[in-house]
Amino acid sequence: MLPDSLSPQLAALVEDIPRNGDWIYEIKFDGYRLLARVDGGEVTLFTRDGKDWTAKLPAQADAIRELGLENAWLDGEIVCLDSHDVPNFQLLQKAIHDHRSRDLVYFLFDLPFLNGSDSRQVPLRERRALLEEVLSVTTPGILRYSAPLEQPPQQLLDGACRLAMEGIIGKRIDAPYAGTRSDSWIKLKCRRRQEFVIGGYTEPKGSRKFFGALLLGVYEAGRLRYVGRVGTGFDREVLHATYKQLNALEQAKNPFDHMPPDVRKAEVHWVKPRLVAEISFAEWTDDGLLRQAVFHGLRVDKPATGVQREEAILATRIKVTHPERVIDPAEGLTKLDLVRYYERIADRMLPWLRDRPVYLLRCPEGVLGEHFFQKHTNRTFIPGIKTLDPALDPGHEPLMVIDSVEALAGAAQMGAIELHTCNATADRIERPDCMVFDLDPDPVLPWKKVVDGTRLLRVVLDELGLASFLKTSGGKGLHVVVPLARRHDWDEVSAFSQAVARHLATTLPKHFSAKMGEKNRVGKIFIDYLRNKRQASTVAPWSVRARPRLPVSVPMHWDALDGIIHAGQWTIAALPSLDDDPWKDFGSTRQTLSKAMKKALGID
Repeated sequence: MLPDSLSPQLAALVEDIPRNGDWIYEIKFDGYRLLARVDGGEVTLFTRDGKDWTAKLPAQADAIRELGLENAWLDGEIVCLDSHDVPNFQLLQKAIHDHRSRDLVYFLFDLPFLNGSDSRQVPLRERRALLEEVLSVTTPGILRYSAPLEQPPQQLLDGACRLAMEGIIGKRIDAPYAGTRSDSWIKLKCRRRQEFVIGGYTEPKGSRKFFGALLLGVYEAGRLRYVGRVGTGFDREVLHATYKQLNALEQAKNPFDHMPPDVRKAEVHWVKPRLVAEISFAEWTDDGLLRQAVFHGLRVDKPATGVQREEAILATRIKVTHPERVIDPAEGLTKLDLVRYYERIADRMLPWLRDRPVYLLRCPEGVLGEHFFQKHTNRTFIPGIKTLDPALDPGHEPLMVIDSVEALAGAAQMGAIELHTCNATADRIERPDCMVFDLDPDPVLPWKKVVDGTRLLRVVLDELGLASFLKTSGGKGLHVVVPLARRHDWDEVSAFSQAVARHLATTLPKHFSAKMGEKNRVGKIFIDYLRNKRQASTVAPWSVRARPRLPVSVPMHWDALDGIIHAGQWTIAALPSLDDDPWKDFGSTRQTLSKAMKKALGID
């Protein structure tokens, strides 16, 4: 049966051409990703995030309809070619704005479904052969086949860069269609380039009209972090069109989590963080700012809340010793599989690790071998891992922090399977920014009771006036996390969480326990509130667990709770779609533990 929607496969950013595997390479098109759904002759065109663009692109819809397919999903990119047949993003935007869909070319490169057959598990070489056959009935024009390029990949990349193109895409010819970001598709860029959220603009200077520079940011743990400004890449028409959109979004409040250091309040106009800009740049500075940024256009196909800093996969720079070592005999997963997972998930995971003490569960012999917990550097060299101020934990070696893909991969190379974090960041270590409840069930308890118990905890928190966020533990139960404004000390947060646990255990003693020990949770769920102490930690979002199948602690939407079938449902080999971030509002949810809340729980 043809699905109503399709999650597109996305390419992982890499810095080096792979040495192993059977790969094909294509041009990285400077355009909009476009998915075509055909059902009984009816054609619908969707953007990457599911917006219906059929009305915007009637010529492309008609061309797909003329292929005569019964039903199908086709995957490709819509571009506008300049006079040298090079894709140009600004020309594309103008053509769409002016309703000139016949001036656009739809390059097709994959065929996940065809005439009742699900081809997603079929190797790419077979899917492409089917696609070529489908397109053979039409003359290349509005629809074109994205043919693989024959030259060596380094020559292709060099040529693309000389033509001022974005780069090239590599695809493993034997891989299935993953429907998420996967390292079986990779992108090599000429210049660093990604999307950024616009949070404000500065006044123009001299003869310039409308605005001087755009202030840019990315989301980290739900908060918009300032990453720099861009003032080049605009012509007068683009300046005017962009300014009109900015002007409609002006607000008095700074949307960034901190005041940009290189901006004076008198010269800035803040805007609601809704517009997404495509920016190329030379590099990231050590302070996390952009160098030599150039504007290429606004992205109307991508939501602002999903914009995060892209990190290149660096596996070729880290020597993985014994990559073939099996760390999970149950599935035959290796040390290299673990490293690749952490590289692949870095965009999602790093915001929850940056500036936060991290504790490593190291398993040199795999999930069945001896484990040990490492909180301090102990003079162990782990590539990329940085140390924090020794004053944060006097009398010990410095605590560690992970803030890069290299550090994530380095930790995995050193046998770290699990990454745990403190509930506070290093800059204000005595003020927690979240409160964690770990629902730890009796192993024989039916899973439905765990789901029901988690829902009851949410109801209690809702009644207190506290928003909460859900994630699987990857272990036995579920985690409920409450974001906090950094106003309370550890004792206050710990006492509050204990009061919540005791309230549930007292109100529903047959279902909950607030006491540690196996004998106290027979047939019950232990609400572990002890994660909220100064020296405690919780497994980080997206961390692997040192258990068979290498399950992952995955953030989830609350409305997905009933669909969770067990705590280890998601593994490094099977993750939910990464297109949507269930915790995107976490960082902007800043709550305090009020007197009224404490009174309701009987806290003096």
